[in-house]
Amino acid sequence: MPRPVASLHPPHRRRRGLRTAGVGHRHVRRAGGVVPLFAALLRPGAQVIAFNPGWQPLMDLPHQLGASVTVLPYGPDMSVDAAAVTAAAGENLRLIALNSPCSPTGLRVEEEELRALVALVAERDAYLLVDEEYAIDLSRSPAVGQGRVISVSGLSRTCGLPGLRTGWVYGAPQVAEACAERTFLTSIAKSVLCEALACSALDRYEDYVRECHRLCAPGLGLVERWAACHPDAVRLVPPQGTPFAWIQLRTGESSLALCRRALEAGLLLAPGETMGSDAGFRLGFDRDVDTVAEGLRRLDTVLLPDGPPGGDGPSGD
Repeated sequence: MPRPVASLHPPHRRRRGLRTAGVGHRHVRRAGGVVPLFAALLRPGAQVIAFNPGWQPLMDLPHQLGASVTVLPYGPDMSVDAAAVTAAAGENLRLIALNSPCSPTGLRVEEEELRALVALVAERDAYLLVDEEYAIDLSRSPAVGQGRVISVSGLSRTCGLPGLRTGWVYGAPQVAEACAERTFLTSIAKSVLCEALACSALDRYEDYVRECHRLCAPGLGLVERWAACHPDAVRLVPPQGTPFAWIQLRTGESSLALCRRALEAGLLLAPGETMGSDAGFRLGFDRDVDTVAEGLRRLDTVLLPDGPPGGDGPSGD
């Protein structure tokens, strides 16, 4: 994809795979993560607006480049409030960074809020960065047809191939080219083996999507029934197309403390403190139903050590 990088894999094959994922290829470049993108866009004194809870590098990396970061909370329903973003935007606004569907909340940014944010960055000569790592159909990306919106995505989440470290940036030509140049300066070229495997995954993208749906649908059903059994202890934020859910904790215990006790029970959860919040945790359910059911059973033992008041929770039967 990037012009400076030689590849044994013909461009037409990579373009075909990206079209399968819903990405037009004309303004796409292989990305080296958000670091080269931030390096291309940010200068000392620039303002970045990010959201909490969220992916910590979006909040930390701009500081390394001399930019300031304004971190806004989501609303009570975990939604993005475009009016609050507009109020927080200063004279040096350069970038609004969000992800949709969001990690860890699992929610998409509403169309009305997206339109308001697109209008804001156009007015301020800034950019809207949308991390779409968990989006499956990228033809619906807000970056399509919008010169001030940048989409980043890859194969780590939807295809379960984080080891390939392969992704792309979609945006205005000058942004995509600047990102590609900085990627080239830091990593020169991708492993030929990783590129070959990435091309193969893109060729079989629909198979990966079907497998993702096959695993997630029954697992989410178990999580929904489990949360319904414990309304006083947890609140499930219904995910919108992600293989995980955000669980708000109502017991008064910090999520980090709960997750540490869960780890002792052989259960790995993502505490909200690693993403800027102590009031919830991220729970994955993209496993076979027996594994999800066993995980929820173990979670019961640490969430409610005296036993659930309503009887047994959900099972995989």
